[in-house]
Amino acid sequence: MNFQEGEIICIDKPYRMSSFGALAHVRYLISKRLGVKRVKTGHAGTLDPLATGVLILCTGKATKRIDELQRHTKEYTATLQIGATTPSYDMEHEVDNTYPTEHITRELILSTLPKFIGTIQQVPPAYSACKVDGKRAYELKRKGKEVELKPKTLQIDEIELTAFSPEDMTMQIRVVCGKGTYIRALARDIGEALGSGAYLTALRRTRVGDVRVEDCIKIDDLNDWLDKVIDN
Repeated sequence: MNFQEGEIICIDKPYRMSSFGALAHVRYLISKRLGVKRVKTGHAGTLDPLATGVLILCTGKATKRIDELQRHTKEYTATLQIGATTPSYDMEHEVDNTYPTEHITRELILSTLPKFIGTIQQVPPAYSACKVDGKRAYELKRKGKEVELKPKTLQIDEIELTAFSPEDMTMQIRVVCGKGTYIRALARDIGEALGSGAYLTALRRTRVGDVRVEDCIKIDDLNDWLDKVIDN
């Protein structure tokens, strides 16, 4: 493989590693192997630190394909805790509000989820990389400033309930969606539609376009993989 000319690398991003951290790690390993200072590298769509799964990296001239790759359909599996919310809509922050759940049944969930299929409007999370007056929204929030983001139009093709536990009020869903969808915000909106609250406790991106997580390289296997693709 010619990384300086341009290659696409698909990795399985681990839990609690940022997308930029994963990119920097891969870039460092490749640059070190090639004996160069820095190989041009970019990623085609970030994943939150608490999310895992498919992260596509591009090197060299392949970075010109980033916009194209970002438009590919994505698939996620997500676990939602019903009956509470957090400021970030995931486990990055502590619970800030709790809500009633006595009325929530599998039947209610099954009748609610289809409302989010199709072309919908979604307000991105305040703790996100969306820009407000040239600055990242999460940076402003962490400084204690109020952030108001406008709704964005996006496409959700499928939402499937794969598990529901009435005992601990958790549900698991599979989501197939287009560019710009925040699953954290979807969890927030599903919670509201159920007449309660909800936040993410787990998120995994299982597919981007035709790239499935089963086909991706684990971070711990990168050195062995580089041995094969560079030495050969």
